[in-house]
Amino acid sequence: MSKIKQFIKVFVRFIIIFFYKVLFNILSTKNIIMFESGNGRNYTGNPKYIYEYLINNSNYEYNDKFKYVWSVKDTKIKIPGNPIKVKKNRLKYLYYTIISAYWIFDARHPEYLLKKSKCKYIQTWHGTPLKKLGLDIENLNMGGKTNIDIYKSEIKNNAKIWDYLIAQNDFSIDAFKTAFNFKGEFLKVGYPRNDILINKKEDKDFILKIKDDLGILNPETKNKKIILYAPPTWRDNEFYNNEIYKFASQMDFDLLKKELSDEYIMIIKYHYLVQEKIDWNKYSDFIKVADEKWDIQELYLISDMLITDYSSVMFDYALLQRPIIFYTYDLEFYKESLRGFYFDIIEEVPGPIIKNNQELSKYLKNFNLNEYFLDYRNKYSKFTRKYNQYDDGNASKKVSDIIKS
Repeated sequence: MSKIKQFIKVFVRFIIIFFYKVLFNILSTKNIIMFESGNGRNYTGNPKYIYEYLINNSNYEYNDKFKYVWSVKDTKIKIPGNPIKVKKNRLKYLYYTIISAYWIFDARHPEYLLKKSKCKYIQTWHGTPLKKLGLDIENLNMGGKTNIDIYKSEIKNNAKIWDYLIAQNDFSIDAFKTAFNFKGEFLKVGYPRNDILINKKEDKDFILKIKDDLGILNPETKNKKIILYAPPTWRDNEFYNNEIYKFASQMDFDLLKKELSDEYIMIIKYHYLVQEKIDWNKYSDFIKVADEKWDIQELYLISDMLITDYSSVMFDYALLQRPIIFYTYDLEFYKESLRGFYFDIIEEVPGPIIKNNQELSKYLKNFNLNEYFLDYRNKYSKFTRKYNQYDDGNASKKVSDIIKS
């Protein structure tokens, strides 16, 4: 970037922040609830399910009392209920962050945002932590960031204005206290996004609709079992630029297609921070790719088993009591050199830990559901008691009740 362009960029940012602070001091709070999921990249997650509970339950007076605003990077994204959609980091977005009575976000907000004292910030977060977060990270190598002191300062400043933080279990509460230095109120309600896993698990019409939208009800695939590979976790040291990560996987899709395509199809779900252009055409009869706009909860419902690595998807998927397989080709490196874990993954996870493609292919080709649960039923039961402690199918209602009060 030339010095002139760099100067213009800095100058424009200065002007925007200056006027933002002026507006902050002259505008008052209105009855507006502002939502954001995945840093504005999608319409999914905990904010989505809280929002949909608010607009779909007529016994609540929210539709008369509140206006709803969604922060998105693409205003063409489809959101039911006709909310106001604002493009993230633009003037309209800044205006609504100032006048909103509630912020409901599932990730950290931009550092320059200011919050009115009358505004309540419900931070839903996006999963029970397996890998270390925030202030608990010892070695920083994240998307090009290397200054751990600056990173930790940003974490503290961000979390100190959260009024509420949703937790799925007591384990998360303990981790969040140290990871974020959080001093506000924990909402022990479970994750709103998991209500659907409890309330729609047996809804055949709902599940068929998802399969139809994904395009897997054709004669070639409709009777095949579904493997969901999610997300997989992005690796801190494999990135294109800040918050744009590579698709980190050493899975041999040619081998899996050869061995499994007669019986299975595979859905690959990227993490929302992953933006990768991969040509999947040669796997079109075996692999379906679900981009960041797909709600992963819906993909859970239609799948027969999950393959993951170090992702918090394991904690949500466990509610379905379906097989989970852990493909962790870089387990020792990830544990020792990248993030580290809050618990012993080998001792606690309720499924096989597989580290190479041959072993994975063999395990899946010979998979037997009864044998899986004979091997892992006790670990599975212990896992769900610990990590699905507050998930009861009513989390969205409980958060909505807090807003009502």
